Amino acid sequence: MSGSSRPPTPSATPMAMTPVELGRWAWRQLTSMRTALILLFLLALAAIPGSVVPQESVDSLTASRWQEQHPQLTPIYQKLGLFHVYSSPWFAAIYLLLVVSLVGCILPRTRVYWRGLKAEPPPAPRNLSRLQESRRWETDAEPDVVLTGARAALRKHRYRLAPPTTDTGSAPTVSAERGFLREAGNLLFHISVLVVLAGFALGSLLGFRGGVIVVTKEGFTNSLSQYDEFLPGEAFSPSKLAPFSFIVKHFDVTFIKTGRSAGAAHEFHADLSVRNSPASKPYAARVSVNHPLTIDGTKVFLVGHGYAPHITVRDGKGNVAYSGPTVFLPESEDFRSFGVVKVPDALPTQIGLEGEFYPTYGFTDATGPFSAFPDAKNPAISMLAYEGDLGLDTGNPQSVYALDKAKMKPIPTAAGKPVRVDLPMGASKTLPDGLGTVTFDGLSRFVRLQVSKRPGAGVALAGTSLALLGLLGSLFIRPRRVWVRARREGNRTIVELAGLDRSSGGDLSGELHQLQVLLSQEGLAPEHEEDTT
Repeated sequence: MSGSSRPPTPSATPMAMTPVELGRWAWRQLTSMRTALILLFLLALAAIPGSVVPQESVDSLTASRWQEQHPQLTPIYQKLGLFHVYSSPWFAAIYLLLVVSLVGCILPRTRVYWRGLKAEPPPAPRNLSRLQESRRWETDAEPDVVLTGARAALRKHRYRLAPPTTDTGSAPTVSAERGFLREAGNLLFHISVLVVLAGFALGSLLGFRGGVIVVTKEGFTNSLSQYDEFLPGEAFSPSKLAPFSFIVKHFDVTFIKTGRSAGAAHEFHADLSVRNSPASKPYAARVSVNHPLTIDGTKVFLVGHGYAPHITVRDGKGNVAYSGPTVFLPESEDFRSFGVVKVPDALPTQIGLEGEFYPTYGFTDATGPFSAFPDAKNPAISMLAYEGDLGLDTGNPQSVYALDKAKMKPIPTAAGKPVRVDLPMGASKTLPDGLGTVTFDGLSRFVRLQVSKRPGAGVALAGTSLALLGLLGSLFIRPRRVWVRARREGNRTIVELAGLDRSSGGDLSGELHQLQVLLSQEGLAPEHEEDTT
């Protein structure tokens, strides 16, 4: 028909959201409980590399040795930040998103909970017999007397009561509710997660962590130059280090000798002589695994131990060019240990030694040298000797546990093979070409200590305790609603008792039975009961 027009066909393409709408949508997604749970799972997942891959901030020596042993994986791990997981940008992003998500979840739920806490219990449904649990009986008592007794019974069960009302069925009803602390437990749990995160963040910001190896009979002063590794927080200054010091007087370790666990350390501890300040008197203290020493808010943990052979090197002119305990780092459970000796003052050329220490030396043609037991029953060292330039004058920092052999070469024997210095304790070996002698004089032990200060540890502990309390509340507190209705029919009063468990899966039959018992104590025992469940 001419002049007619069809209505426009609606476009199949949805309209694009405005920036404001997109921001609101993104905020709703971020602050949803599902997103918070996903981020919490991602945070736990992201922490796994921190416990599997050696962390430079925790043990730089182990991390450097791992990198030397895995030259192909190291560049990839470094780009991903796997050697410093907890300070990496991606871990911080998950951490901050989780905090924002939790705050966005908690605030609206708190407002809803506060409104619900002040609200009266809801009125009764029209048909109580359709609820989860319901009972019906007759009595001679008047409805007002029944409801008064019901209110007294519900109060004894710690129910919150609404004023008596007349519902849609024109029958007086008592509405009651309990279990509001369940939602409070949920909120407390989520708030406590924020408290724990804040505690860790506070400790990382204002605290520090350092590591040091101390040989027995030697000491340590809490200053930056004394640490083998030191990781301060962003807001921590080394000038805030407590001025304590200590001497490791003795270290004792007991190894299991029989059974499947033979060779494992049963227990070990170090006895210290501690000064809280240079002017204070020394006092004795002991540090062991899981029992750190606390000095002015700083904790000293015992995290490892090993051996420090006493080695003396005399140069070609007979002068003592090196002497003292040398730390050898354990490489296996039998305490086979690796170490180096650098002798820059030797004449006519600098000398370097690199090799292993065996607490209980053993040898077979199949395995070569090995340690039969971690305790020092038959100590021996086996090292290769080098001569040349140790590279200590280049200005580049070197690890005391690694030998730079770029400008060094093995010292040859008469047969042209590299010289190996194999020494039991108390023995000496003369180097060829008049380069000097090496002596294995004795043996000491060393302890590896972690010194740290975490101001937020108490906050994190409080948050963990609150989380446990909130979790218990959310698991064991059941929100329930109960209604009691009484109406007069002829010479009898019909009483209906019904309940609703809002925690899904709860059993209300026992609760209603107890309420009936209390009603009977008020003289309102049912004469003819009908269970309409």
